Amino acid sequence: MSCTQVTTKKYWGAIAFQLLLVGTLLLWGSHPANAVRGGKYFPNVPLINQDGEILHFYDDIIKGKVVSINFMFTSCGDACPLETAKLRQVQDLLGDHVGKNVYMYSITVDPDRDTPAALKAYMKKFKVRPGWQFLTGKKEDIDLIRKKLAMYREDEQELGDHAINFVLGNEATGQWLKRTPFDLPETIVAVLLGRLQTRSLAALPAYSAQTLPAVRTGADLFNTRCVSCHTIGQGDKLGPDLLGVVSKRERAWLVRWLMEPDVMLAEKDPLAIALYNQYNKLPMPNMRLQHQDALDLIEYMQVESKQVKVQAANSP
Repeated sequence: MSCTQVTTKKYWGAIAFQLLLVGTLLLWGSHPANAVRGGKYFPNVPLINQDGEILHFYDDIIKGKVVSINFMFTSCGDACPLETAKLRQVQDLLGDHVGKNVYMYSITVDPDRDTPAALKAYMKKFKVRPGWQFLTGKKEDIDLIRKKLAMYREDEQELGDHAINFVLGNEATGQWLKRTPFDLPETIVAVLLGRLQTRSLAALPAYSAQTLPAVRTGADLFNTRCVSCHTIGQGDKLGPDLLGVVSKRERAWLVRWLMEPDVMLAEKDPLAIALYNQYNKLPMPNMRLQHQDALDLIEYMQVESKQVKVQAANSP
């Protein structure tokens, strides 16, 4: 899959195919343990983390570990912010398991610009806590890692063409899986602390699953695209609280903002720039919404805002 907007129909075809799969997608056939274990398969190339420390990909990053790995770049105004925000939720749910039972890594595909200092500043924007490392290095080494993880596309022409799936894996067992950034964070956590573990973990994070039957389209869109950065009536997160946003904004502006925020930011729309500056200069990601998706999401936000206000009025 790609970050760019050029082939929307093709993009959504790929998304639909992956979301129709039950469970997770195995990267290497029916016997991954025989194909992707050990240093003979994975390169031991050096990478540099946000603190300037050198880590070797096999020995220091994945050997014997359950890991989450994604590829991103800090200047991305498209899907990368959504991906990072979703993984930030995953980190919250994992709690103390991060750095102990699960290791999280984000690797830039733009090493020329994404220095350790740039990665550290990016982490600060997203309020990333200790235990999740951001890595840079030589482009040829990073491309080699991507190829070994089946995350490299031969037809890539620009940075935005990089694959945006997560790779989840257990190097010790050779099991490697893919998830999309549109998965619920609870689903990703369940894979990392359940399926990929070689032992039962005594203390699993407490959360209530959101995979309810017959969920409304707008609710599903909000839970998979928006909840990483926004709430309705529970205060600001990475982005603003959306309580009453439908009545505050012009409908045409809101529809366009949901569909192509990157374009509006590039055009320097005054309100878009004001929101960008107010919320730590985090760009609103392009969530690949069609016009009807935007309308469904607006309807959901409007209904939820009314319910929150009614509940507040009836509270003692």
